[in-house]
Amino acid sequence: MTLNELKYLVELAKEKHFRKASENCFVSQPTLSIAIKKLEDELNVNLFERRKNDVLITPIGQQVVDLAEEIIQKTKTIKQITQDEQSQTTELKLGVIYTIGPYLLPYLISEFHQKAQNIRLSIEENYTHELAKKLHSGELDIIIVSLPFSEPNTEVFPLYEENFVVAMPKDHPLAERNEIALEEVHNETVLLLGAGHCFRDQVIEAYPSLMHLNYQSNPLQKTLEGSSLETIRYMVASGAGITVLPCTACQNQDDLLVYKPLKTPIAKREVVMAWRKSFPRHKVLQTFKETFDGIKLPCTLKPDLKEE
Repeated sequence: MTLNELKYLVELAKEKHFRKASENCFVSQPTLSIAIKKLEDELNVNLFERRKNDVLITPIGQQVVDLAEEIIQKTKTIKQITQDEQSQTTELKLGVIYTIGPYLLPYLISEFHQKAQNIRLSIEENYTHELAKKLHSGELDIIIVSLPFSEPNTEVFPLYEENFVVAMPKDHPLAERNEIALEEVHNETVLLLGAGHCFRDQVIEAYPSLMHLNYQSNPLQKTLEGSSLETIRYMVASGAGITVLPCTACQNQDDLLVYKPLKTPIAKREVVMAWRKSFPRHKVLQTFKETFDGIKLPCTLKPDLKEE
């Protein structure tokens, strides 16, 4: 078997279609079909079930694909090591979830470039599950997510904790309170992020009573399903409702909004960086960790519990 055959195998398993897989691999469909058949003959197993319009991977085929992905990733690692050795400028591919990126990256990028001027940051924002996939495939080197996060063959390092707060219009009846209990907002429209955002899940887990506020059947909430925290904040400022935000999202002064802490139990999230156990650039990892020592991110607690 060859590395190209393994690449064709992985691509076909992903696309489940010979034409699409061949286009992604920049080869003709017959070339890819012959390579897959040659691999099956060599292994003496059927890796795929051929159907009229697509293919279905067999159980043994899935096991082979998983191993092939590991082999392909290790070859990428070999290339990366040699490229880093020969080049004075390297690249670090960083992934960040949507509800962290806008508030952390301005601090992180500046501090990291001061510590590692020869490393170019390539940044992607996405959902946690998508970042995890790209971390495993080697498309990303490090991702920044919030717990819970448990993926095989990965390491995590705690970065900071932050509390959740309530955002409401300044003329809201509860705006004069020092702190807010979510039990007091049963008649409110509570605007939350849509499905797929881990921050939404964390808020609902911490305050399950929100599930009974009929926000899911609210037409406005449906409109906001794919939105960002910033969009929701502007909707709150317009008087459309109230929301729960991570405190790092509340640092900009706003004449239309007030932010109030929540009563006990106070919900919070822990933000971590994660990387593959096989990631070979240990000095880069260490530099990235040390970068956070110089970041003063408002309203957060570092792992040593000293407030920043």
